[in-house]
Amino acid sequence: MASSRDRQRKLAREKLDRQLARRAAVARRRRQIQAGVGAAVVLVLVVVGAAWGLGAFDKDPKANKAAEDVCLWTPQDAEGNPNLKDVGTPNTTGLPTSGTRTMTVTTNQGAPVTTELDLAAAPCAGASIAHLASKAFYDNTKCHEITTEGALRCGDPSGTGIGGPAYTFYDEDVPNPAPSGAAPAYPKGTVAMVGNPPGQNGSQFLIFFKDFNPAKPAYPIIGKVTDGLATVEKIGALPTVDNGSGAKVKPKTDVVIQSLTVSDPAGAPATTPGGAASAAPSASPSAG
Repeated sequence: MASSRDRQRKLAREKLDRQLARRAAVARRRRQIQAGVGAAVVLVLVVVGAAWGLGAFDKDPKANKAAEDVCLWTPQDAEGNPNLKDVGTPNTTGLPTSGTRTMTVTTNQGAPVTTELDLAAAPCAGASIAHLASKAFYDNTKCHEITTEGALRCGDPSGTGIGGPAYTFYDEDVPNPAPSGAAPAYPKGTVAMVGNPPGQNGSQFLIFFKDFNPAKPAYPIIGKVTDGLATVEKIGALPTVDNGSGAKVKPKTDVVIQSLTVSDPAGAPATTPGGAASAAPSASPSAG
């Protein structure tokens, strides 16, 4: 009898062990499924979030592209630097990033100088100069330097080399060094920004009246002269005097920008600061 009862207990124990093993296997399988589902959900959320951030669910792709075209205008302390002039900042989004604007510089030294601003290579510079022109920022200011590099430096109302608007923006199109025998990094007629310090551009620009090919280019190119280069060459030949710092780079004869105007993009008629269209693209400042 005892032997029979021992056998029954053994069989019952084995049955219980099998049941517990099956339950453990089911529980382990359930955890694996839950973990897999959880990982899949996390992956889906990551993918959806990335797509959302990139604008995949925007209804208007063009509107999303316009929102991406952002220029960063860094505020400067106009109160701490009396050479800065606060005229607000350009827009930050929806700026044109293709085509050209026409910048016309009229001085007291001869025929106007017409330049083409490249909006594809330097959209922020184009937007900034157009904004400043719409505020008459450049009018009746002096080009304070004929650089030893062969360029006319303009755009600082204070004439000190450290003046400009109450904002700066970054370099956009600094060329690579040109190898010997190749076209120079800055061919004659190139228009470029010049920051103080370099990389912090404001309103100052250079117009090269001769080729310049430095070992390490530092000026971002924004366009080129299309008419009136002879005027720039004439100014470049003027005698220079000490500018107060020991450098003889100040034109002995004042070079005054009587007006600087910028057309709307793609050759559209320019507009006055009040918004009315003018008859000629370079007849009045452009709206920023």
